Amino acid sequence: MKYYKPTSPGRRQLARSEYRKILAKKEPERSLISPMFRNVGRSSVSGRITTRHKGGGHKRLYRLIDFKRDKFDVPAKVVAIEYDPNRSSFIALLNYADGEKSYIVAANGLKIGDEILTGQNVPAKIGNRLPLKNILVGTGVHDIELNPGNGGKIVRSAGSSAQVLANEGGWTHLKMPSGEIRIVSEKCFATIGQVSNPEHGIEIMGKAGRSRWMGIRPRVRGSAMNPPDHPHGGGEGRAPIGLRRGPKTPWGKQALGVKTRKRKKWSNRFIVKRRK
Repeated sequence: MKYYKPTSPGRRQLARSEYRKILAKKEPERSLISPMFRNVGRSSVSGRITTRHKGGGHKRLYRLIDFKRDKFDVPAKVVAIEYDPNRSSFIALLNYADGEKSYIVAANGLKIGDEILTGQNVPAKIGNRLPLKNILVGTGVHDIELNPGNGGKIVRSAGSSAQVLANEGGWTHLKMPSGEIRIVSEKCFATIGQVSNPEHGIEIMGKAGRSRWMGIRPRVRGSAMNPPDHPHGGGEGRAPIGLRRGPKTPWGKQALGVKTRKRKKWSNRFIVKRRK
């Protein structure tokens, strides 16, 4: 982490990862970017705000990430580690032996010049991708498929990794970053190692403006509102939330300790042990 000297109010609290030592000083690959329209919290059906506190921010170009990595046994060289404004992790630009280029979610410790592979029996080193049945118990993995051939769907955020606990009966037991233990088909592919940029979670914005650049709008406390606007509102001076069991949402529903997962969700049968 890099902690800045208090040369201005915005720098006094600022703390960021030292990405300049990691990232390449280059523009994104032109063939692997596309324009991106963001709904910024509004429903694509009704146009109404369904997720609050989103909007504005810098324009972004979408980087086309290869989550399938289905070029088996074709060596790829890491040409650059780049910043991606659309995700918390860094991305790696690969140059395959046949001349094709692609972006992948970069593993922590992956360096420029490294050679990585995808295949059934490739070595289990950082950045390589292989089926879960061929990965040793105790190994950390990320970018994991839920259905064989569908591409990586889970464990893709910065600093995250799942642990392989067991392989039995055609299924692999995985311990997720949340502590949940679930089973995934042993034919699903996963990438060895931890996702890059593990310091993302302890970065400090430093000032409100930096949040606005990222498309995060201000949040107002319910206790600072009037009674018509929020259940916590009103009262003379600073007032508690009153005779309520716990904090409420602006619409009067319980805000803490309420289970939100559907009881009959299709993936319940794959969960061996719930997270705490």
